[in-house]
Amino acid sequence: MMEGTAGVSGRRVADESVLDDPDTFAEQDPGGMLRFTASAGAQVRESASLAAEANLALLEDGGRPRAVVIAGIGTAGRTGDVLATVAGPRCPVPVIAHRSAGVPGWVGAADVVIAVSASGRSPEALGAAEAAHRRGARLVAVGAPDSQLQSVAERARAPFIPVPRRAPARASLWALTVPVLLAARTLGLVKVNEADLAETAARLDADADRCRPTAESFVNPAKSLALGLAGSIPIVWGSSPLATVAARRFGDTLSANARYPVVTGALGEAGRGRVGLLDGVFGGLVESARDIFADPGEVEGDPTRLRLVLLRDGGLNAEDDTDEPLAVEERRADAVQTLAERRGVRCDVVTAEGGSALERLASLVAVPDFASVYLALAHGLDPMAVPAITEMKELSNQ
Repeated sequence: MMEGTAGVSGRRVADESVLDDPDTFAEQDPGGMLRFTASAGAQVRESASLAAEANLALLEDGGRPRAVVIAGIGTAGRTGDVLATVAGPRCPVPVIAHRSAGVPGWVGAADVVIAVSASGRSPEALGAAEAAHRRGARLVAVGAPDSQLQSVAERARAPFIPVPRRAPARASLWALTVPVLLAARTLGLVKVNEADLAETAARLDADADRCRPTAESFVNPAKSLALGLAGSIPIVWGSSPLATVAARRFGDTLSANARYPVVTGALGEAGRGRVGLLDGVFGGLVESARDIFADPGEVEGDPTRLRLVLLRDGGLNAEDDTDEPLAVEERRADAVQTLAERRGVRCDVVTAEGGSALERLASLVAVPDFASVYLALAHGLDPMAVPAITEMKELSNQ
């Protein structure tokens, strides 16, 4: 165990045995990040109920907006990406995720601003809500009850959807996302019905059961993925816009929970340049010298290597004329898997399941979310406590 002066502790090399000893999790995960991650299905159900109680009908008064801006940072900002991909290419208005303070200069009375903050006090969400109110834009606020954000919404006489702070923001993706989707449904921008929400919650519950701490590594897809990534530089690419949102989400949790550097993005874009990483000093160049019979990390001084994670959508986009044809997406995904194989770069594939866009997204997010926590635990890291975040806030607020 190595400890730094700033409270940093952990193991440089992952300990596989830890993941098959659930009795140690209470000690290594004192904040309960595994438990919070397993609550995703419950988050969908609770947030849907809370959104139903909010007065979202107020949004209908102004008709269809010119544009919708989702304002927030971190996980709250990621909800805007989810809305954009679930709404799809046929969405009648632009959906824009805004991660800076305030709102874009063009926002006015014809637009809708959805301000999102798990704590209800992030400067980005508060600034956006205040600016929307000043400019006469319709406002919806999503966040912790009895917070500053609720106060701004009340002053603006805008709908507020209270989301109880039951987990850290990064483990609250679904609690924050569902109210955003239901506000957009009220505006006529997405077709998310109660069955979609129920099936998504059930999918998240089923994946939480598959990834439970008592399931051993050889049957637990999240533990297997975590051990495959251990000691590597992960590259996570999504085969479609929906899968790309999941890829970026995995990058968020790998960085925050397991403290791993990670490259994420769209596979189509990667094919224009970043696919060259497979040829580089962490890819084909190092793999060409590897003993094919040795396990990763088995040789002392074993160099760091790339590990590719490919999230494949398999999309239900036949009726979306403006979507890229499914055959093109599939050929591109097959091609990158072949490239990785030729260069000796190991590749994990997670394939979407489910009927609706929301359920397919959930199927691509759930296992990677758990994997990021298990990877942290294998390295002896507390996934909840990130000293650098605390110090960053202290230094920035001086």
